[in-house]
Amino acid sequence: MTSMNATIHYAFLPHLDPDASVAFYRDLMGFEVRNDVGYGDMRWVTMGAPDQPGTSLVLEPPFPDPSISEEERRVVQEMMAKGTFGRVTLASTDLDGLFEKLVAGNADIVQEPTDQPYGVRDCAVRDPAGNLIRINEVS
Repeated sequence: MTSMNATIHYAFLPHLDPDASVAFYRDLMGFEVRNDVGYGDMRWVTMGAPDQPGTSLVLEPPFPDPSISEEERRVVQEMMAKGTFGRVTLASTDLDGLFEKLVAGNADIVQEPTDQPYGVRDCAVRDPAGNLIRINEVS
């Protein structure tokens, strides 16, 4: 039987340095590189958890659309610098172990593992582009 429900296939986050972003998600988060496509001086890198082949994170240039105005570029750059432009929530069955790996890898720590009042235990880091990455503990 075929499901008529939608699933998440790709999510996109901007990158400023594709090599630094790939190293962060591969070496610290355990993701695999699924595709790496360049066009001119731009690069899109598709990554994901090895045990989730149907769900991917695409690291993309922040300005792939040539119609973006200089003002829009300025706003996006300011938001990326503040860490308010891109964000995603990931999950881990070993939040403390992953957090230790992030600390050892010199990740930009925003929040240590914390029991939240809304019922989740999570931590937060920023990737090399400044994107906010929250990680929820799951069983």
